[in-house]
Amino acid sequence: MLVGVSLITAQAISIFLLFNLPPPVPDFYRFSEIAEALQGRPGDLIERRDLQYHLADAPPEGQSTVDSMMWARDKLAEDLGVAPSAIVIAKTYRLPISDRRVFRIVRDRMEREGGEGQEDRFLVAPFEIAMQRPDGQWAVVRPQPGLGLNVWQQRVMLWFLLSALVMAPIAWMFARRLSQPLRLFAEAAERLGRDPEAPPLTIRGSAEIAVAARAFNQMQERLRRYVQDRTAMVGAIAHDLRTPLTRLRFRIENAPEDQRAKMASDIDQMEAMVAATLGFVRDATRPGQRTRLELASLVESVCDEMAETGAAIEVERAEKVVIEGDPVALRRLVTNLLENAVKFGDRARARVVTAERAVIIEIDDEGPGIPEAEVERVFEPFYRREPSRSRGTGGIGLGLAVVRSIARSHGGDVTMVNRPGGGLTARVTLPG
Repeated sequence: MLVGVSLITAQAISIFLLFNLPPPVPDFYRFSEIAEALQGRPGDLIERRDLQYHLADAPPEGQSTVDSMMWARDKLAEDLGVAPSAIVIAKTYRLPISDRRVFRIVRDRMEREGGEGQEDRFLVAPFEIAMQRPDGQWAVVRPQPGLGLNVWQQRVMLWFLLSALVMAPIAWMFARRLSQPLRLFAEAAERLGRDPEAPPLTIRGSAEIAVAARAFNQMQERLRRYVQDRTAMVGAIAHDLRTPLTRLRFRIENAPEDQRAKMASDIDQMEAMVAATLGFVRDATRPGQRTRLELASLVESVCDEMAETGAAIEVERAEKVVIEGDPVALRRLVTNLLENAVKFGDRARARVVTAERAVIIEIDDEGPGIPEAEVERVFEPFYRREPSRSRGTGGIGLGLAVVRSIARSHGGDVTMVNRPGGGLTARVTLPG
């Protein structure tokens, strides 16, 4: 409908201008002006291009006068006092006599230029007229070529500009109507990346847009169910492992004394892993409410609280940065990174910086760093670089996995970067 309205409106503007604007008046020249020019005395003309005069060895392009212009040839020959065969009229355009409006405009212009309005014999550009001189050469006269647009071209350009001016708002509305659903789809996809529990997409529009919106909402629901099913399955497995672990704890009471301590240590470690897994699943299945929060203050408060317990933690004060996120989850993210930095790097230094459309949390430590081959592996659940699996030196191995899960659920990510001077930097990037 919008395309049809646009076409009809453009055509209506053209038809209105065509029937209401006066016709373009071409350059016209009286026979007396042409005769003077052929005699080498071209005069100054008003509101018209001047007549050019030059000598040639032959008539223009070897043409002869067409039958429809014999009357003009005879009239010029009579005015110049030469034989009709000495006059050649080429490349002529004769104004139709039926166009009375143009004829009247031309006659009025003649009167304004000083004539009595009695001479209604004239030629309309373009034309070339040649007269043979007694020495055999030909005197050729033609209107001076124009440098810009002619009258008709100016009229067409005027129609185009007016049509474009009138159609611009309609075209803008049309483009906006087409692009708005695409913009909403992009915003919905971005929102889904930041918050898996985002509400479904609602778009009003054509049938095609409605079909695309339903497909997007179905995809979002399937992704949510897929993640929930996998998370619930892991939680169920971890929960069910508690029963056999409890039985094993009772059974090792009858084991030899030298083996009982090692078995108890393994069972404690397995129970700690189960408890950590259940906590991870619980946090993933029951995400906190998203709200507007000031990230720099959150990081500073976590650092101050941990520093009060004796941890070697410093924080650089930063400008306030407001984002949308889950305060509880983000506090856990910062806490895990700080604990990791203090445990493996002795001390931690935190800061919040802003980048283009992003907020970055950086936490430096003074440890030995991580081999480049293991920079990504440290984010895998239960992966630990310390092979002893001692809780005092390495923990369970879920800390960084939780950090990455929280960062990605907010539409960001986390990376580990080895600094050239030594130490490791944990960099969390969140949408601004």
